Amino acid sequence: MPVFDRRIHVMGMGNVGRFMAHALRGIPNPPPVTLIFHKPQTLKQWNEGLQEIRIKTHDAVEARSGFEAELAMLRPRFHGQEVTFEDEDTLHPSKTASDESSQSPKQQVPQGESTEPIHALILCVKTTQALSALSSVRHRITPHSVVLFLQNGMGTIDEVNEHIFPDPSKRPFYMLGINSHGVNSQPNDLFAATHAGQGTLSLGLLPHTHYQPQAPYAPRSKFRPTLPSNPPGAPPSPPKHPAPATSSDPAPGSPEFPWTALSRYLLRTLLRTPVLCATSFSPPDLLMLRLEKLAVNSIINPLTVLLDARNGAVLYNYALTRVMRLLLAETSLVLRALPELQHIPGVVHRFDPGRLETLVVGVASKTRENVSSMLADVRAGRRTEVEYMNGWVVRRGEEMGVRCVVNFMIKELVKGKQGMVQWELGEDVPLVGLDSSGTDRDCKS
Repeated sequence: MPVFDRRIHVMGMGNVGRFMAHALRGIPNPPPVTLIFHKPQTLKQWNEGLQEIRIKTHDAVEARSGFEAELAMLRPRFHGQEVTFEDEDTLHPSKTASDESSQSPKQQVPQGESTEPIHALILCVKTTQALSALSSVRHRITPHSVVLFLQNGMGTIDEVNEHIFPDPSKRPFYMLGINSHGVNSQPNDLFAATHAGQGTLSLGLLPHTHYQPQAPYAPRSKFRPTLPSNPPGAPPSPPKHPAPATSSDPAPGSPEFPWTALSRYLLRTLLRTPVLCATSFSPPDLLMLRLEKLAVNSIINPLTVLLDARNGAVLYNYALTRVMRLLLAETSLVLRALPELQHIPGVVHRFDPGRLETLVVGVASKTRENVSSMLADVRAGRRTEVEYMNGWVVRRGEEMGVRCVVNFMIKELVKGKQGMVQWELGEDVPLVGLDSSGTDRDCKS
């Protein structure tokens, strides 16, 4: 059996990243865990501090240490293109993002960043930062590596394949996860979080190479029936059992085989972490779970942004219920018409508008006192994930001839409010000047 590195890298030190790293170090015979920071000042605070992550659960704080830390600064992107560093003192002349050799581990990187290979990576950054984060470590990811994506919305994998790993032969193995744990940040503590709500972690491995786009999960027959070839009147011959069509199935180690040693190792490590409550699903089942969460998020998140209220504000309000039903009618029509779901039974009933509304009301009631992640991003002037939620519904609907005008309007309204907050924050700059008496005064433009 080949020997591989047990180390797991966790990228993204937000609430989910801290929770995942803390959970992995709490199991028997824990794996080595390396934290990847994006800001030098945050890494400096970690090195100068206690070097431990603290998770609070039911008024009990548990601190765990033993982590290693690295730096990988986000690579900025504008209009779909990666922007290279211009400082010659920190970076040698680099190659463009479209250069195939950019995936080579020998690529020039900024000083202070590691070049050691990454075998297992848990990506916990926001959907809007996934490309920039993977660009900073793609020279360390090999075709045998496995990357676990823990992002909301849909479409992240397609963007990664297009911009980061366009060559399938150099593409790592992908694992998707759906996190329902409630984790909140603690003020004035960058390395602590509160486990506010117990949830689950749904995991699934994706096929390394995609099948036909119109039917990626179509069933494949492994046995071919044979007709009897005896002449009329002859005694029947013993039945011939056709051999399994093993020649057409992907062999272990081939590019199409989804199970590798690293994939099994990461999956089993997460499954044996009790606090995560992790469960493994097949790719079709995981896809439907992701679509259900997409339908819920595409309602609660944008409406709470426009209302500037907590999740419970969408309940017991008939006017908002009518808006919710208009959105769900479009989303349900798109989900039920997706080509990748046509070979899965029960899709029409599973994504029925009435059932989706029941899911939305249940989640909103359970998290009535929570502030949605999209509302927190808008309040902070950050880019939201609305393009990967309602925007994804609009794009897939256009591909199938369905115009989702309500989802488009909601998406543009959220982006418009995000822009308003950004302008307000940009104008709210403290200035120091002199008044008529010649004394200093503080003012805000």
